[in-house]
Amino acid sequence: MRRAALVFTAIGALALTGCSDDGGKEKKAGEGSGAGKESPSSVTLPKLDGEKISVAAVWTGPEQANFTKVLKEFEKRTGATVSFVPAQDPIVNFLGTKIAGGQPPDVAMIPQVGAIQQAVAKKWAKPVGPEARAQLGQNYAKVWQDLGAVDGTQYGVYFKAANKSLIWYNAKAFENAGASEPKTWKDFLATAETVSASGVTPVSVGGADGWTLTDWFENIYLSQAGPEKYDQLAKHEIKWTDPSVKDALTTLAELFGKPNLITGGADGALQTEFPASVTQTFTGGDQPKGAMVFEGDFVAVNIAQTEAKVGTDAKVFPFPAVGTDSPVVTGGDAAVALKDSKGAQALLTWLASKDAAKIWAEAGGFISPNKSLDAAAYPNDVQRTMAEALIDAGDDVRFDMSDQAPQSFGGTPGKGEWKTLQDFLKNPKDIAGTQAKLESDAAKAYTS
Repeated sequence: MRRAALVFTAIGALALTGCSDDGGKEKKAGEGSGAGKESPSSVTLPKLDGEKISVAAVWTGPEQANFTKVLKEFEKRTGATVSFVPAQDPIVNFLGTKIAGGQPPDVAMIPQVGAIQQAVAKKWAKPVGPEARAQLGQNYAKVWQDLGAVDGTQYGVYFKAANKSLIWYNAKAFENAGASEPKTWKDFLATAETVSASGVTPVSVGGADGWTLTDWFENIYLSQAGPEKYDQLAKHEIKWTDPSVKDALTTLAELFGKPNLITGGADGALQTEFPASVTQTFTGGDQPKGAMVFEGDFVAVNIAQTEAKVGTDAKVFPFPAVGTDSPVVTGGDAAVALKDSKGAQALLTWLASKDAAKIWAEAGGFISPNKSLDAAAYPNDVQRTMAEALIDAGDDVRFDMSDQAPQSFGGTPGKGEWKTLQDFLKNPKDIAGTQAKLESDAAKAYTS
């Protein structure tokens, strides 16, 4: 579930705002061939009767099921047949195998900007056509268009986004412990101790998936070191041996260095995959295995696999501020065409439309960067607020650090940043060694 990401700084990211309604303001592009009866279509799609289109993505479970709903509507409107191709991380390696075998998918949902750049460099990616570019210009802030572009040419259509700076918590466990939502990192650690004293382990960590650990680091680093240093480290203009990295790791060690605060301790966390880190927080009644879990709005998808209800049993607060401001990290997946075909371009056009975004938004566990989507489409105030925070940020964003890096460093299981931070979780006292390994791997990756 690793997602390409943006980062921006915001205060009070979850303050509830009024729902926007851009539906009446948007100029209609024309009727689709199978537009629904409830409202006119916002996008014109070609007739593709009999054409077969394949889409590769790393999504599984509920995410795959919800994306399939989006593809089914595309089939209804165009007459095409779309097949879902399960992919694996690192997706560039997966696509390389498919392309070498002469069977590339028509479209790939790529979760790292570095991977998009690699696909372009390898001449796999095809430029976005005029119809999809028109939808992007109508529905997306410039930053989201720029994120899918390489050297001024548009290659990606960002369809799914995610606010990845959230701490979800078991409301009953907090109530029993007499705990309240913390606003600062210091308060967060104090809250964890309070919950621990009540007999419940406070923090569930999905350490088996290294990408969750990069998100822990990035949130702390942005809030503590600030945007300028963040930009420099993201571009490897400063080394990972920089004192600012030491400071961030030292802060993270305040949590990782206390096994009693983490479900199963470090060993248990390293054996816990992300979905299980969520479900174990919201099962077991008032005695869950963990009281809090860190990650994005997509946590709601996994909560839905339990009996807990978002907004009552499962509540959420912004990632606590280490410095002045609370950081907000948002993730996204871009659709990239790998074949020069009418069907591939039509699918990019569809995914850039507010009609496509509305389908998954109503299903939940999803945030769209499409500014034309009526916020009322989201199923609850929690998701609506997180989506509005993303849209309201406009162009004031920064891309996730690990996803700007070459994939061998920032996006490969068992290697680079993912592996080194897993080792750090197990031995958080070795800050200097962690920095040295991060710098060694980064230097090799950025050079190559």
